[in-house]
Amino acid sequence: MATGTGENDSQRQAGGWIPGAPGIPAFTFEGSEPSVVPVLIAAPHAGRAYPRSLLDDLRHPDSVALRLEDRYVDRIAQAVARETGAGLLLAQAPRAMIDLNRAPDDIDWDMFGRGARPESPGLPSRRARSGLGLIPRRLPGVGELWRRRHERADLAARIEGIHQPYHEALARELASLRERWGAALLLDLHSMPPLPTRIGSEPPRFVIGDRFGATCHGSLIAGAFSWFAAHGCVAAHNRPYAGGYVLERHAAPAEGIHAVQLEVDRTCYLDSRLSEPGPGMAATVELLSGLVRRLAAGVSELGGKGFVQAAE
Repeated sequence: MATGTGENDSQRQAGGWIPGAPGIPAFTFEGSEPSVVPVLIAAPHAGRAYPRSLLDDLRHPDSVALRLEDRYVDRIAQAVARETGAGLLLAQAPRAMIDLNRAPDDIDWDMFGRGARPESPGLPSRRARSGLGLIPRRLPGVGELWRRRHERADLAARIEGIHQPYHEALARELASLRERWGAALLLDLHSMPPLPTRIGSEPPRFVIGDRFGATCHGSLIAGAFSWFAAHGCVAAHNRPYAGGYVLERHAAPAEGIHAVQLEVDRTCYLDSRLSEPGPGMAATVELLSGLVRRLAAGVSELGGKGFVQAAE
C-alpha cells in the first residue's frame, strides 16, 4: 500500500490496482493517526472505476452497473466519516469486476472456458449458483451478464490487484484500532433495494447483520436497534441480509474485533429512479453519524478504554 500525506494528523492512502485501468487504485483509506474513534467504515461495493474493456464485455453495462453497485453509498460513508472521525476504506474497483464480499474461491467455473478450469473445481456455493459469486454471472430480470467466457489470467489479476490487498488493508486497520482502543468495530456499509411491504407494517429501511450473533457483541447490536427505534426508523436483524465474507473473515469478537453489516434502503438517500443522490441524503448522513458515535462509545467500553483515556 502506498501512503500519502495529509494535513494535521489525517492520512489518505491508496492501495491495489485495477486491471485495465492504469493509475487508478483498487481502494482508498482515510483516517486519523492516532484514531479518533474505534470504528472503521468500509464500503466494498461502492466502486465505480470501470475499465473500458470491462464495459465492452458486459451485455448491458449501464443497467448491470446500476444493479450491482451500492449506488453512491460511498458519499454517505465519506460524510459520516468526516462527521465522526471514523476510518474509511472505500473500494474503487467495481463489484462487476470482483466482489470483495465473496471468498476468493467462491467461483462459478462454468463462466470460464474448459481449459481455464481447475481439474477438480468442486461444487459452487449457493451464492455462486445464484449468479453472485466472486465474479457476478447473472442478475434476475437481466440474465447472463457477459458476452464471453472469462480467462484464468483475468481472475488471477483481479484477486492479486484488488481482492487480496483490500482484505489485507482491512485486517491491518482493524488490528491498529484494537491495539489503540482494546476493541474495534467494522461497519461494513451497503445499500439495498426497497424491501417488500408487509400487510399492516412498514418495511425495514435498515438491516443489521451480524451472522446471527457470531460477529458482534450483543450490546452493540442492541445499541444500534435502540438508536434506530428512537429515531422512528424500522430496522431488521439478519433478514434478508446477515452479512457475507467480509464479516466471516474479519470478525473475531472474542479477540476484540467486532463487525456489523449495515444495509440502507436506497430510497432513503437516492432519487425516485434510484440512480442519483436525492433529498434524503443529508438526513441519512445525520442519522448514521449519530449511530457511529453511539457504537463508538460502546466499543470503547468493551475495550476497557474510554475516549478520554485513549486520547491521553
